[in-house]
Amino acid sequence: MSGSKKKKITKADRLKQIQEEEEKRQKEEEEARVKYEKEEMERLEMQRIENEKLQKLEAKDLERRNEELEELYLLEACFPEAEKLKRDNRFLSQWKHYIQCDGSPDPSIAQEINTFITLWKEETNETLEEVIEKSKLVLNLIEKLKLILLETPPYDLQGKNIIQYQGSILELQELLHLKFNRATEILLRQASTLADLDSGNMEKVIRDESVTLYIWANLKKNPRHRSIRFSETQTGFEIPRILATSDIALRLLHTHYDHVTPLSPVLTPSQENISIITDFVKEEVKSVPTAVSKDLQEEKKQQENESNSVHEEETKAEGQGDVEEQMELLLENACEKPNFFEENEVDLCQFTTLGGVYHLDILELPPQCKPMKGWMIVEILKEGLQKYTYPPETAEDLEAENAFPPIEVTLEVHENVIFFENPMVARWDAEGKHWKTDGISNVSYKPEERLITFNLETFCPVTLIQDAHINMPYQSWELRPLDVNKVLLTVTTVFTELQIQIKENLCMLASIKVNNKNHSTILEEKWMTPVSFIIALKKAGLNIFPTGHSHLYVVINYKHPLVEVKAYRQMALLSSAFAFCWSKWNTACDSKKAIFQVREHLLKEEPTQNPNWTLLMFSGDRAQSLKINESSDAFSEVLKEETEFHSTLYHMVKDFASQEAMRAVRRPSCQFVDSVCHMLLSTRLLSFS
Repeated sequence: MSGSKKKKITKADRLKQIQEEEEKRQKEEEEARVKYEKEEMERLEMQRIENEKLQKLEAKDLERRNEELEELYLLEACFPEAEKLKRDNRFLSQWKHYIQCDGSPDPSIAQEINTFITLWKEETNETLEEVIEKSKLVLNLIEKLKLILLETPPYDLQGKNIIQYQGSILELQELLHLKFNRATEILLRQASTLADLDSGNMEKVIRDESVTLYIWANLKKNPRHRSIRFSETQTGFEIPRILATSDIALRLLHTHYDHVTPLSPVLTPSQENISIITDFVKEEVKSVPTAVSKDLQEEKKQQENESNSVHEEETKAEGQGDVEEQMELLLENACEKPNFFEENEVDLCQFTTLGGVYHLDILELPPQCKPMKGWMIVEILKEGLQKYTYPPETAEDLEAENAFPPIEVTLEVHENVIFFENPMVARWDAEGKHWKTDGISNVSYKPEERLITFNLETFCPVTLIQDAHINMPYQSWELRPLDVNKVLLTVTTVFTELQIQIKENLCMLASIKVNNKNHSTILEEKWMTPVSFIIALKKAGLNIFPTGHSHLYVVINYKHPLVEVKAYRQMALLSSAFAFCWSKWNTACDSKKAIFQVREHLLKEEPTQNPNWTLLMFSGDRAQSLKINESSDAFSEVLKEETEFHSTLYHMVKDFASQEAMRAVRRPSCQFVDSVCHMLLSTRLLSFS
C-alpha cells in the first residue's frame, strides 16, 4: 500500500527543478538574443550595402545629370520648331485667303469683318432659304475666329485682339439670329397663301446641316386643334385652348450650334498647356547652346548653377511640403469656381450643353398678304416680328389657376450627340444671362427614338445638358505606335472606350465603343487639328478633356503640374518606338511622382497577348525602374535589380531598349511629337486615371 503512494517531492527537489527551468529559460533567451543580434547585424550590413549601392547610383546619376539633360534639351528642340511651323501655317493661311479673292472676309482683320457685317445688315427681304445659305459663311467665320483664339499662343495674342475677335463673334451671332427673325416675319406674312388644305393652317419644316426650322401658323383658330405634329417628324406641341384660338404662330428654330451661352473669358486647357510647354521650351532651348559651347571647367560650373536653378524651379512649383501644396491648390480652386449661383442655375463648369439650342417662340401672326387687282398688298408693321406673351403678365379674366397651363413640347435629340445618361433640360434666363432648370416639368426621354418630352411654363430657348465629367476619371489608358509618325491613344472610361489616332499635326477618332458595343459617329475617319478635334469631341458628348475646374467635380489622382508636363513631353518624344499604359500603382505614390508602364514597341513586331511591361516611376527630375509589377501584392519604391537612376525617361528606357528603338525615337517629325504631347496634356491621363 505504501508502494502505491506517490513519492513526495521534497523542498530541495522543487528548488532544483525551478533552478533547472530558470537556467533553461536564460539559455533560450541568450540564444534568442544572439540570434537577434546576428540577424540585426546582417540586416544592418545588408542595409549598409544597399545604401552604399544607392549612394553610388545617386552619385552616378548626379554626375551624368547635366549630360543627360543637355541631350534631352536637344531632343526637345522639336517643340519650339513645331511652334514655329504652326505660326508659319497661320501666316500661310492668311496669305492663301488673300490670294483666293473669293469675296469672303478675313475675320481676323477688323476692317474686312466690319464691312461684311455692315453690308449684310443693309440687305433686306431675305427668305429663310437665303438666310440659311448665308449662315454657312457666317458660321465658318465664327469658327475661324474661335480657332484663332484657341490655337494662337498667348504670347502671340494681344489683349486688344482678343477683344476684337470676341466682339466680332458676338456681332455675327446676334446678326444671324436677327436675320432668322426677319426671314420668319416675311414667311408668316404669306402664311394664308401657304395654308394646308386639310387643316387650314400653315406648316413648314426646313432642314439644313446647321439648323432645323419648324413653323406653324394658326390660321383657322380651331379650339379642338391643340395637338401639333410636324409632318414626317415626331416634333410637336400640345397647346392649351387659349393659344388654339389666338392669332399666333409657333416657331422652333433648332440651331445645331450654341450662340446663347456667353463666351467664356477663361483660357481653355489647350491654351494653358501650350503656354506651359512654350515657357519650358524657351527656357530649356536657351540653355542648350550655352552648355554645349563652354569648355570643361566652365561647363562644370554652369552645371552646378543649372542644377541649382532646376532645384529652385521645382521647389517653387511644388511648394514647401504637402500641406502648403494642398493650401495652394485650395486657393487656386477658390478663384476658379464662381462663389454664387442662383437657385436652379446651371453650373457650366460642371455641366455642358449638347445638341445645340432649341429656340422656342410664340409669335403674333403678322397681317397677311391680300391679292388686289393683280397686286399683293401687305401691311408691314414698323416694330417688326412681335412675340406673344404667354402666360400674360396681367391676367384679369382668370377664373381658374390652370387657365394658362404649361405647354407640352416634344423634341428630336440631335443624332450626332451621345448622351450616356438621360439628358437634363435647361431654359435660358434672358435677365440673368444663364441657363436654369426651373419652369420645366414632366421630363421623359426615349433613347431608342431619341425623343425628349417635357412641359414648359413659357416659351424660351432651351437646351439639353449633361455632366461634363461623366467620363472622368478614366479607368485605363494606353499609347502605342502604329506607324512612322503615327500612334494610337486608347482611353477607357466607365461608359465608353475611345481610340484616337495621331499623325503629324492631325488627330482622328478611329473607333468608339459605348457600353462595350461599337458605336458609329460622323467623327470617325475625319482628320482634324488637335484643337478642332477636341472641340468636335466635346460637341459630340465625348468629353475626356479636363478643365481647370474639373478637379472640383471629380475625384482625381492629383499629380503636380510640373511632373505631368515633363512626363507628357518625354512620353511624346518616345512614342514612336515605345508603348505606355496605365498602372494601378500610380494612385499609391504621392503627387510629386507618377507611375506608368512602358515597353519597347517596334512597328515590325507582332502584338502579343502578355507583353513584357516595365514599371517606371518618374518625379520630373528622376526616373527609375521599380522592383514590383502590376500583379504585386503591395506597393514599394524599391529599385529593380541591376537598374540605375536616370534624370530623364529617354535615358531610363535606353538602358533596356534596342539600338533600333533608340534610332526610331530620333526619326519622328516635330509636328507629330507636338501633337502627341498636346493630346496627353489635354487628357491629363496621369491625374485623371
